[in-house]
Amino acid sequence: MAHPELSEDITPMYSNIIKGLWPVLLRTWRHDWRGGEHIPRTGGFVAASNHLSYVDAFTLAQFLVAQGRAPRYLAKSALFGIPGVKSVMTGTGQIPVVRGSSKAVHAYEAALKAIEQGDCVCVLPEGTMTRDKDLWPMPAKTGAARIALSTGCPVVPIAMWGTHEVLYPYKDVAPRLFPRKTIKVYAGPPVDLDDLRDRPVTSETLRIATDRLMAAITGLLETARGEQAPPRAPRGTEAEAGQGTEPGTEPGNEQGTQATDSGEKS
Repeated sequence: MAHPELSEDITPMYSNIIKGLWPVLLRTWRHDWRGGEHIPRTGGFVAASNHLSYVDAFTLAQFLVAQGRAPRYLAKSALFGIPGVKSVMTGTGQIPVVRGSSKAVHAYEAALKAIEQGDCVCVLPEGTMTRDKDLWPMPAKTGAARIALSTGCPVVPIAMWGTHEVLYPYKDVAPRLFPRKTIKVYAGPPVDLDDLRDRPVTSETLRIATDRLMAAITGLLETARGEQAPPRAPRGTEAEAGQGTEPGTEPGNEQGTQATDSGEKS
């Protein structure tokens, strides 16, 4: 089974990687994919998902490629320093994020440019794999909302479940491929941000948009898991939630280091 034709104009390296991995991933795990109709066939958009495992990057990319889109991830800059990995990351147009640095804004600007040229930009809003003991999403960073509000593009919520059975977060060092696992990837309709698009992009606006996005992702995850997420305390600061404060999003510092809260791929 060949992958669908992609809407993006990708590099020969990226095309060859997709061609090589596509049949392998089809056989590595079973697939329960839903909501593919919500993925825009053309034009720039943000794909935002929960983050369970190092496997997530492959399963989310596989789902998006199946819909005819070639993802560009916001990824930790450390990946670009690994010999061999660096050439793949740069050769496929992935976007490095240098957190806690003035260079972080470059990732935000690169993401905006990618959206403007019609690309699919993947953001994992939690910023790292979940540390929730029951694997529910953690409080999110606001990068996905910032990109969507700054460009006017759609932001599509996506939930993944099952990747933790292949490689459990912070525990497994080798994938458990047998017996074959079922990976669920459920996409929902774009999050409604229309009432926020004419507002100044402030911390409050970003938090409202991010809360809507995470509510949509959590709802999809509830469907995938067949159970209800635990109630969360009323939204406070991330420090109150035990996750620390988001740099660049403190009141009065809305611009800050704009990409430090992008929610890049681990």
